Amino acid sequence: MHVAIAIVAFRNADEIAGCLAGLATSTHCDFEVVICENGGADAYRALVDALPASLPGGQPVTVIQAPGNLGYAGGVNVCIRARPDADAWWVVNPDTVPDSGALAALVARLARGDCAAAGGVLHDPRGRIQAYGGRWRALMARAESIGSGASLTDRPDAAAIEARMNYLLGASMLIGRRFVDAVGLMREDYFLYAEEIEWCLRGVAAGLKLGFAPDARVCHDQGSTTGSNDAHRTRPRMPIYLDERNKLNVVRDTTPAKLPVAALASFVLAFLRYGRRGAWRQWGYAMAGWSAGLRNQRGFPPWMR
Repeated sequence: MHVAIAIVAFRNADEIAGCLAGLATSTHCDFEVVICENGGADAYRALVDALPASLPGGQPVTVIQAPGNLGYAGGVNVCIRARPDADAWWVVNPDTVPDSGALAALVARLARGDCAAAGGVLHDPRGRIQAYGGRWRALMARAESIGSGASLTDRPDAAAIEARMNYLLGASMLIGRRFVDAVGLMREDYFLYAEEIEWCLRGVAAGLKLGFAPDARVCHDQGSTTGSNDAHRTRPRMPIYLDERNKLNVVRDTTPAKLPVAALASFVLAFLRYGRRGAWRQWGYAMAGWSAGLRNQRGFPPWMR
């Protein structure tokens, strides 16, 4: 199975070099790397200068300069379109370091034929689980990371996780050709955050199964690029705004009848996350995103234009 590995960059050549170092150890060798640089001409040149043209195993590394900041979904779509003949596309975050057997485990799960896309184990550098997969709860407009906080030494029940999850984490997901042929590419109007949720829900609605590969371990330095994992009182504007906005848009796009209840629940949950902690600036960011979601606003955040 020939896999095109899709990575979206934004002025973070050092992170991507670390990701490539992990990919270079992969026991599944039939792959190539395609990187979309969203950060402009200077960032593109810096990335090209920092990276090898191929990995030690001979796998080519291609860097594409985006015409502008396309966001995460737009960057992923650039990579997929650049390699339309791949058997599958492994979307990985630049702030990840995959284990040597991660891709082989994902390929093996996809090759069983009963799923159209597969995810694995995301963990932090301390060995704590970030997620095995995700469960979207439309009435709350919230996503649940299955397995969060468990130990990397735990052995998850793959069948139970597959029964619960309805989306894959965007930091590491192997997307098969059957999935793309059935549902198309990511929605680019999300720009950043929750686009993988909508994509997977679209696939599940089309009758496609999502698989889980417990041996596909990927270390993820979550939020290192956007600051989304910072403490509540220091978390920056963009991840809060887009997270709140896009979760309401996921409800609108997938289960629109649930939007009134989801909007109310989302308001309460945002207050519990930020307001009750006294993170009033972050509460304001959340309410701006919540309001934008109610109004079906999309695309590039207005203050970043």
